[in-house]
Amino acid sequence: MSDETAAPPDDDHPAAHDPAAPAPLGVERVPTGHPGVDENLARLGDADHLPADGHLDVYEDVHRGLRDALTALDVRPAPGQVTPRPGPSPSYDHRS
Repeated sequence: MSDETAAPPDDDHPAAHDPAAPAPLGVERVPTGHPGVDENLARLGDADHLPADGHLDVYEDVHRGLRDALTALDVRPAPGQVTPRPGPSPSYDHRS
């Protein structure tokens, strides 16, 4: 009978690609200009270094943060508090 124990990996031959290993998706995150939203979107990068079973916690955390940011937009100002009105979008402000 032969000894079928695996030899240790050779430094001259890189280890085979492990499809189950964490790998970044390479999705570019474009800043929105809203700091709270940008922080949550940047948090998605944390999932790049986790195995798939760790992604859910990151996604739920980001979803919660984005939901909170949207909810904050619906909060009515306190009496006497002035809310700034958004101006026109720079892309539509073309005057000749």
